[in-house]
Amino acid sequence: MDVKKSKATVALMMMFMMLFLVNFPGCFSAASQQPNNKKSTHLKPHNGFHSSFLFPVTGNVYPLGYYSISLSIGNPPKVFEFDIDTGSDLTWVQCDAPCTGCTKPIDHLYKPQKHILVSCEHPSCGVVHFPESPHCEKPDDQCDFEIDYVDHGSVLGVVVADVFSLRFMNGSLIHLPLTFGCAYDLKNPGPYDPPAAGVLGLSNGKASILSQLRSFDLTRNVLGHCLSGKGGGFLFLGDDLVPSGMSWMPVSANSKHYLSSPAEVFFDGKPTGIKDLKVVFDSGSSYTYFGFQVYEGVLTLVRKGLTKKPLDTVQDKALPICWKGTKPFKSVHDVKNYFSTLTLKFKDTQNIQLELQPEAYLIVTEDGNACFGILNGTEAGLGDLNVIGDISLIGKMVVYDNEKQRIGWISADCNRLP
Repeated sequence: MDVKKSKATVALMMMFMMLFLVNFPGCFSAASQQPNNKKSTHLKPHNGFHSSFLFPVTGNVYPLGYYSISLSIGNPPKVFEFDIDTGSDLTWVQCDAPCTGCTKPIDHLYKPQKHILVSCEHPSCGVVHFPESPHCEKPDDQCDFEIDYVDHGSVLGVVVADVFSLRFMNGSLIHLPLTFGCAYDLKNPGPYDPPAAGVLGLSNGKASILSQLRSFDLTRNVLGHCLSGKGGGFLFLGDDLVPSGMSWMPVSANSKHYLSSPAEVFFDGKPTGIKDLKVVFDSGSSYTYFGFQVYEGVLTLVRKGLTKKPLDTVQDKALPICWKGTKPFKSVHDVKNYFSTLTLKFKDTQNIQLELQPEAYLIVTEDGNACFGILNGTEAGLGDLNVIGDISLIGKMVVYDNEKQRIGWISADCNRLP
């Protein structure tokens, strides 16, 4: 089935515009309701909701540059790998419609069926194009979307709704329809092909998978991830695994991003003069990005701190700013003592701060060099937007509580599932 069209375009920078949940009566399959002889699969409410979902995470900051989970879509279900992204709403997967520019073999692409297409007149299509209205020739036309990235790449596709197979932590298996994007035209993906089959949108917009689950009253609108510096980790949807004693910071209610309170930047425990810094927490970004002035200020302090240290600058294809030692480094632990801690202290909070120790902003490359994992966001096309990426979230359980519009984090062992 050829579903290709080229209609209304929605330009997006760091995120995808919202999609509204496609409503399906009787959405739960018998597999989620009928007991078996070994264990009941009847859904048991937890504080008014059923339970949480837990997913093992694969990937790393370097050399892969992403963290992902696997999800099953369709009937019969087919497994796809998704880059976990708290910086975007719309979940999308490369699909055979047919596809142009897709990076996966054809047998690894999602195959859409005509009956799952979302029409242009459906409310979800209006949300895709918000604040504009869809420009459709006929109400029953398919709902198209286009994502334009800051690096001049783009993704074109059609909005669909299909069955996801998900297992609660209590063992219950459900099959329910969720709305997502079928991407059939990928252009200029950049120096590296998209490693996963698609993107799992986890921002606080109504299009996210988590918001859709919440609309079914299945779980609370809470998610958390714990990313290991050794690779892997875990992701959860729901509030069952939120630890006690966590410190919380409010996030902006007027942004689709997880946008922080203003922060002051300290380096080696001393104020830098950089104040009122707002940052976005984005698991879809491998590295951390600061706007030009903040980036230059922090980099200058890092370089001053390396005076008389046994390090020399070196060119490395991995990142723009790198250093070499007297012999190749094997890990960040070999070099971290030469660097100082960077701290963001957030205002209007109860002394909430995010400590970026050297291992939270350095990588060691395959050539044994240490490279600076904070990048120039202005040069990357982000303007003055500041982004806290995966490198600075490693070794922490980070929880995004959309029920109470807050975010929290705590040091954790991310090398094993809870």
